[in-house]
Amino acid sequence: MTEHPRLIEGRLAIDDRGSLAFVNDFAFEAIKRFYIVSNHSSGFVRAWHGHRYEAKYVLALTGAALVAAVRIDDWENPDRGLPVHRYVLSEHQPALLYIPPGHANGFKTLNPQTKLLFLSTATLEQSRADDFRYDAHYWDAWQIIER
Repeated sequence: MTEHPRLIEGRLAIDDRGSLAFVNDFAFEAIKRFYIVSNHSSGFVRAWHGHRYEAKYVLALTGAALVAAVRIDDWENPDRGLPVHRYVLSEHQPALLYIPPGHANGFKTLNPQTKLLFLSTATLEQSRADDFRYDAHYWDAWQIIER
């Protein structure tokens, strides 16, 4: 069975003391490292970055981002018509996006102060040995559709 990206939803509790954001259905047991990414401006795209063996989890710490993932069919020459999974992550709706191994991912910041937390199942050395990069618009998932 092929894994697909999926959201692990959290909640936001607010009372007279303040707020508490949480994602209690997530366990850190497979995580080996983390990093935080921010862009200098909104609307900037960082994409596409893929791994055969590494999985990632993404959480919006501040702001919001359009995050996309695509399952790679051929690492040297992937099909441009592959289906792309798109998610909006926001600090106002706590959720972790799971990106399974075998996928490329990227994101577009929707707010100028967006910061995304990435949790990885690989060490930096393992990740570098399993690193595939494609042009930011190889799969052009970045259009905002007016409704």
